[in-house]
Amino acid sequence: MAAGDPILYSLYVYAPDRGAPIFFAIAYAISAFFHIWQCLRYKAFKLIGLHPVCAVLFTAGYALREYGAYNYLYSVTTKLPLIIFIVSQVCIFVCPPLLELANYHVLGRMFYYVPYCSPLPANKVLTTFGGLMGLVEALNSLGVALSANASSSAETQALGSHLTIAALIIQLGVIVIFICLAALFHRRCAKAKIKTEAVNTLLRTLYISMALILIRCIYRLVEHTGNTTIDLDDIETLRNLSPILRYEAFFYIFEATLMLINSVLWNVWNPGRFLPKDNHIYLTREGIEVEGEPDRDDRSLLAKATNLLTFGILFRRKRQSRPFQELAEYPNPQEASRLHVPSYPS
Repeated sequence: MAAGDPILYSLYVYAPDRGAPIFFAIAYAISAFFHIWQCLRYKAFKLIGLHPVCAVLFTAGYALREYGAYNYLYSVTTKLPLIIFIVSQVCIFVCPPLLELANYHVLGRMFYYVPYCSPLPANKVLTTFGGLMGLVEALNSLGVALSANASSSAETQALGSHLTIAALIIQLGVIVIFICLAALFHRRCAKAKIKTEAVNTLLRTLYISMALILIRCIYRLVEHTGNTTIDLDDIETLRNLSPILRYEAFFYIFEATLMLINSVLWNVWNPGRFLPKDNHIYLTREGIEVEGEPDRDDRSLLAKATNLLTFGILFRRKRQSRPFQELAEYPNPQEASRLHVPSYPS
């Protein structure tokens, strides 16, 4: 069977490769192991915890895809191949928006670290972008689940494709805003002569990571703007599908490989190595780390959990300490000590 030739009743349209899923499942599993180890080593689960979660989901997704490589034909007698296929697709496609959200969290922590260069209050970053990513994730998950079910009607598949397109357009817009925000922060840091490794290295890593996610989003958008309606028992309909759907190589280049590079990227430059474990520690204009007054969190466990699940939109904590921007106006430890803020060597 030549590459790109569709196969009747194949859930993937083609006969999926049997070796690539093994490679990517192992590669993501190794990356997940190091992410978990790094989160334990640097006590950075709160900062970068989405990366091990996504790496585990990717591992599960490609492991299930390996099963699908041997059981890819739709059957009316058993739904297991279809269920495995849908779960595999969801595991793989829900992760990029979460990885994007992880990038927003890292930028927010950098705003806490250098508050006087922040274009907006640090606590607004995760709330604003997290809410948008929550919408993207909901649309993306529903869209993938509907469009991946090749046994459903053309109308249902079209609805799933439209939901996915809407999610991708929102995601692309948010990426552009994020890059502009990071660039403005970078420029302000340069003017303030902030040359710490935490700022420069992490910003470069964020740019590369967002570029990888941007390329992946464009690939997915092109995929869903073509002919995506699958009729498993009509060979001519399958042959008229978008080439991106008919050639598996596109998936492994622009989806699997790009996201693997992104995962390894954060293994190499894990932000837990560069940023303080506590977001109350910030950098003065003199380049000295000082610790602001901690906030008391009187919320109930349910309120904290709801706040986490809604990306900080609901049950937000009322801050009781003085703003970092105000504290950062004190350029040296002697002046900072007037606020009873201990200083630490940079």
